[in-house]
Amino acid sequence: MEAAKALPPAYSRVVIDTNVLLSAALSPNGAPAKFVDRLLAEVQIVFSEQTFAELKSRLWKLKFDRYITMERRHSLLHDFNAVAHWVDVSAQIASARYSRDATDDAFIHAALAAGTLRLVTGDDDLLCLDPIANVELRIVTPRQALDEIDG
Repeated sequence: MEAAKALPPAYSRVVIDTNVLLSAALSPNGAPAKFVDRLLAEVQIVFSEQTFAELKSRLWKLKFDRYITMERRHSLLHDFNAVAHWVDVSAQIASARYSRDATDDAFIHAALAAGTLRLVTGDDDLLCLDPIANVELRIVTPRQALDEIDG
């Protein structure tokens, strides 16, 4: 069996949007799940209080009841919390606006606070912002991230 390639330095610490984490939970064979599974063993996923709160609130929506058990939801939150790299977002970073959807800014703020080089999302409101002027952060889809990782 072939050993997995080392991750590129840009993925040593990464912000993953809620939509990617939910997609990974809902569809274990899709690109988001493959991406999240690949990262969990090797990197730190960055969360701020806001980004984790969004994950919790979305994960408990009734529409997911038929797809994800309560036990699985508790397990996901526990596991993500356990491997998280937590950041405090300064008032200066939090005051900056990037996206037309203000809730999306929380992910950019977390990435900037942590100094990450990648934000992985499926959200067009975030993807259209790449690249953000004057910062090294890139906003990519799970498929783009997998392509970068697998080279």
